[in-house]
Amino acid sequence: MLFRSIDASPARLQHVEDRLALIERLKRKHGGTLEAAIAHRDALDAEYQALTGGASSVADIEQQLLETGRRFLVLGRQLSARRQQAAKTFARAIEAELADLAMEKTTFELRLLTSEAEGQWSEAGIDTGEFFLSPNVGEEPRPLAKIVSGGELSRVMLALKTLAAADAHASKTLIFDEVDAGIGGRVATVVGQKLASLGQRFQVLCIRHLPQIAAFGETHFQIEKQVQGRRTVTRVHRLDGQARVSEVARMMGGAAAGEKALESARELLDKSSQAKGESERSEEHTS
Repeated sequence: MLFRSIDASPARLQHVEDRLALIERLKRKHGGTLEAAIAHRDALDAEYQALTGGASSVADIEQQLLETGRRFLVLGRQLSARRQQAAKTFARAIEAELADLAMEKTTFELRLLTSEAEGQWSEAGIDTGEFFLSPNVGEEPRPLAKIVSGGELSRVMLALKTLAAADAHASKTLIFDEVDAGIGGRVATVVGQKLASLGQRFQVLCIRHLPQIAAFGETHFQIEKQVQGRRTVTRVHRLDGQARVSEVARMMGGAAAGEKALESARELLDKSSQAKGESERSEEHTS
């Protein structure tokens, strides 16, 4: 009677056995116990939800993006307005620096292009800027990169770095690579004086070729390449005393510089030293 009440189902039995076999495989693969396998499943489910989210999560993110974009535009407009005001002051300051560098009639502009289109946003805000320059009276300012000569570009860069260093910490180091490119002797003297003035406040490293600028340096190094064996090496020598006079004379008259060139080099170094002394006394009196 007891066996007659049992409903035997081979298909059901096979399904249960397959299910148990699957659970055993999952246990072996994910921790060895049923609890570990369940914990792994929950972790995977949480990761899936984090990656895909739901309709409410997407809506929240879109709302946050919208609010952040609005805030970005508010701050971007404020920054742009301040830039427009500062651009004029900055341009006049650059013109004053260029006047000291024998570019008295130069007109300088910083033109800002403002776009509120989201595709034009950047970490700098909603503005892009470009320098415009007119080195000659009567000419319209044109993009700096397209019109300046090598000498003009050197002086513009010196003016920019001079302004940038105005409020910098005294430990700042300024590096000028061939700032004398494309300029002549008179302008080189002016540039040398400007570099010497900067050297009173900062450490200034200058790679140069003109003797007028070299004469204003506090310390003079000569850099030259030599071939040793089958290799080329670079050597740096500090020049003092007569060695410096000889190097300045060589820069003035070539490798075969004679006594006249040496005399001219001594005179140039003496005049530069006097000019630096006067500049230092002027700075002390002003401060």
